[in-house]
Amino acid sequence: MASFVGLSASQSQFLYRFSLPISSPAFISSSVHLKKQAPVRRLLVLPIKCSSSGPSQDTESEAETTSVPSSSSFSSSLASSNSTYNWRAGIGAVGIIETAYLTYLKLSGSDAFCPLGGGSCGDVLNSDYAFFFGVPLPLLGLIAYGFVTTLSLQLSAKNLPFGINETTGRLLLLGSSTSMATASAYFLYILSTKFAGTSCSYCLASALLSFSLFFISLKDVGLQEVQKVVGLQVCIASLVFATLSTSYSNLPSAPSSQANIDLPYFTTEITKESSPFALSLARHLHSIGAKMYGAFWCSHCLEQKEMFGREAAKLLDYIECFPDGYKTGTKMIKACADANLEGFPTWVINGQVLSGEMELEKLAEVSGFQFNE
Repeated sequence: MASFVGLSASQSQFLYRFSLPISSPAFISSSVHLKKQAPVRRLLVLPIKCSSSGPSQDTESEAETTSVPSSSSFSSSLASSNSTYNWRAGIGAVGIIETAYLTYLKLSGSDAFCPLGGGSCGDVLNSDYAFFFGVPLPLLGLIAYGFVTTLSLQLSAKNLPFGINETTGRLLLLGSSTSMATASAYFLYILSTKFAGTSCSYCLASALLSFSLFFISLKDVGLQEVQKVVGLQVCIASLVFATLSTSYSNLPSAPSSQANIDLPYFTTEITKESSPFALSLARHLHSIGAKMYGAFWCSHCLEQKEMFGREAAKLLDYIECFPDGYKTGTKMIKACADANLEGFPTWVINGQVLSGEMELEKLAEVSGFQFNE
C-alpha cells in the first residue's frame, strides 16, 4: 500500500525553477510565461513505501487454533456436579428423618429407643445440652438438614430461587455444612467430657452425616475456590463455636457419677393385671422358644412387660443382659452378646429379630399365634 504527499504551487514552482540551469533559455521563457499567466496550482505526488498494519498470518492461525472444551468434557463435569448434589440431598434426607424423630420425642416427652452399652441416649437427649437458648437442638438440626436438602435438589435441577447462581449456591452449601460440622465437633467434645461412659448413637450418627456433607462440599467447590473463602469458613466456625460456648457456659458440670457409672441391679414391679389374651400369648411364646432380651435399667423393657401384665410376664423367657448391675466398662453376658443385639428390648422369635417395644398383636402375628376365646 502506498501513500502520497501533496505539494503547493509555490513549492512546485521552486522545484521547477531549480531543475534547470539558470543560463538555460528554457528557464527564462518558462519564467516569463508563468508570470504572465494566472497562477496555476499544481500537485506533485511522491510515492512513499509503507509497511502493512494488518494482522499476521501466524496470529490468525493461532487464534483459530484456540482450544475449546469438548462437549463430552462439559457433560462429564455436569454429571459430576449433579452427582454430588444428589449425594448431599440423600444425606440431608437421612438427617431429616433422624432429627424429625428426635424432635417428636422431645416435644411429646417420650423416651428414645435404648442403645447398647452403659447409660442411655436419654441421659444426653434429656440433658440441658439438648437445648440451645431454650430451643430443642433436634429442631435446629431438622431446619439445617432441610435447608441443605432443599438447596441441593434445586442445584441439581438448575432451579435456584431469588436469582442466585450456581457458584453462590455451592458456597451456601459449603457455609452451612461448615457450621453443621463445627457444631457436631463441639457436641462430640461435650459427649466425651461431660457424658463419659454414656453411649449416644443418635449423636454419633448426626456427626457422621454432618462431616460427610462438609467433605463433599469441599470436594465440590474445589481447592482453588476454598482457598479464596477459607477466611470466611474460619469466621463461620469461630462464630458457631463461640455461640455454643456462650449458650452452655452457665450450665452446671455433669455429676461425677456420669463419668463413673455404678448402677446396682434392681428389680421392677409390674402392676398391671394380665388379660386372657396376654396369658395365652405368653404361654405360646414360651412354647416355641421365643426370647426377650433386656436390661434392668431400660424403661422400654419395663413397658413391654407391663403390656403382658404381672402374671403373663412371669411366663416369658426373659434374658437379663446385666444381671450383676452395671459399671463403666461392664459387658453384656455371653447370651446377649451372641445375639448381636441392637438395642433393648429385643425379641427373637423363630429366628426373626424384632427391636423395640412390640404390640401384643404384632408378637402374635410374628409367632403364628391364634387366640380362641
